[in-house]
This record gives sequence, structure tokens and C-alpha cells, in this order.
Amino acid sequence: MKRIPILPTLIVLAACAIMIRLGFWQIGRLHQKEAMLARYEAAIDAKAVVQFPIDEAQTSAVLYRRSEVVCINPSADRPKSGENAAGLAGWAHVFGCTGTYGTPATIVLGWSADPRPRTFNGGRVSGVIAYGPRLVVVDPALSAAAGLQPNAMPDPRDLPNNHLAYAVQWFAFAAVALVIYGLAVRKRLQG
Repeated sequence: MKRIPILPTLIVLAACAIMIRLGFWQIGRLHQKEAMLARYEAAIDAKAVVQFPIDEAQTSAVLYRRSEVVCINPSADRPKSGENAAGLAGWAHVFGCTGTYGTPATIVLGWSADPRPRTFNGGRVSGVIAYGPRLVVVDPALSAAAGLQPNAMPDPRDLPNNHLAYAVQWFAFAAVALVIYGLAVRKRLQG
């Protein structure tokens, strides 16, 4: 009579336990991400203006908040692919500058269908902090003054939240491993 192999069984069970643990970890990450996205949604409606410069440690706390910076010595325009407020693809006109207290800042001045560089002389800029503490997507009025259309404002709904799908994958991997191993053991015991 053939017996169930001990070591391979323990290895498969350990691997399945790890996969199940990873699935529950992804569910935990799902709840964290949902809380973060809710915080970002609330930040969009916040009336208070976050003062520039922003400490790197505060990045998550200030994303999607309104801010102002005095942009000094702007760099040359560095057009990058982007979308306007209507969702059309084109060019976001990006300028680096020295902000308040010498802190570097990056300004997305506006959008155009034309990649030719624009001129920006600096000055007070207000907008929304996006994708990091030093990037400000400017208000539409400033974009229009520069002859540009408004750039798409940052939206936390654009951030992926696929942790539930990852959790399901890990649970499915564990189930498939158990089924395949069960079939292999059954074949061995019958053969």
C-alpha cells in the first residue's frame, strides 16, 4: 500500500498557507487604500490652502489639496504628454522653478495640442498638489492667461485600487495548488 508523501505534502500545505496569508494581506491593503482614497476625496473639497514648501514626510497628507507658491526663476518649458480638462490627449506644459524658501517646485501651467514650448515668467501660482509634494497643477485662470487650456486636474479616482483582484488571485492560486496536488496524490495512491 502506497502512503501519502510527507515532505511534499508539507511543502504544498506551507505554500498554500503563504498564498492564503498573502490574500488576506491584500484585503488589508484594500481597506487601507479605500481609506486613503476617501482622505484624498475629502482633500479636494477642503477650503484651507496648504502652505508651500511641503515636507516630503507630509506628501500623503497634502495630495489633492489647494496650495500656493511663488515661482521664481522658472526653467524652460518641458512639455509632457497629458490631458486637458475635457479629457483630450495633448501636451502638459511643465516648468520647474524655485519656490518659497528656495524649495524646488514643479508647475503644470496648462495644456495644448501643440508641443512647442511656452514662456512662463514666474510669479504667484495657485493650484492643486498632485503626485508629490512639489508638483502643482495650476488653476484654469492662470492657464488661460498663458494662452493654454486648463490641464486635467488630478483626481484620486484615477488611482488604481486592485487589491481585491490580487486577493482573489492568491486564494485561487492556493485552491489550484491544492487541487493539482490532490489529483497527483490520488493518482499515485491508485497507481
